[in-house]
Amino acid sequence: MVQGKGAARGTAAAAPRNHSRRPAVTTTLVPVFHHISVSVADLAAQERWYGTAFGLTDVEERLDLPEAGVRTVVLRNAAGLRVEFTERAGSAPLRHADPYAATALQTFAHLALRVADLDAAFAHLTGECGAAQVSPPAPGATGGMRYAYVHDPEGNLIELIETPAG
Repeated sequence: MVQGKGAARGTAAAAPRNHSRRPAVTTTLVPVFHHISVSVADLAAQERWYGTAFGLTDVEERLDLPEAGVRTVVLRNAAGLRVEFTERAGSAPLRHADPYAATALQTFAHLALRVADLDAAFAHLTGECGAAQVSPPAPGATGGMRYAYVHDPEGNLIELIETPAG
């Protein structure tokens, strides 16, 4: 028996291709978070605070650009968290009183960090590190998740998140 032109042997003809589908995402297109940059007034003070608060003590990069009035440092902790701090002469702070006020401006609103023990992290930051309490530990919308907010010494908003898996 001879098969008709274009028909697969022993099967029905293939359905037409749907060309409106999105192309498959390859690993070269899937980003992995590298770091966040925070503009600060006092680079040395923030470097010390984040070192004590989050173990960001490994200096990956330090750059001084006097012609631009900019100094930067990229710090890393043992878990791989990277934060770049940039100090620019004459920069003005953008403060968010709480997570809801932060949404009034279309920009990055806060830094969210997953912690294994929310109560211990919150106590460490607000006690030993002097972070200002914004909201105490509370249950999140997702079952088992908990969160809290603090301000760093310059008023940058930080969310701490504890998930059931730690």
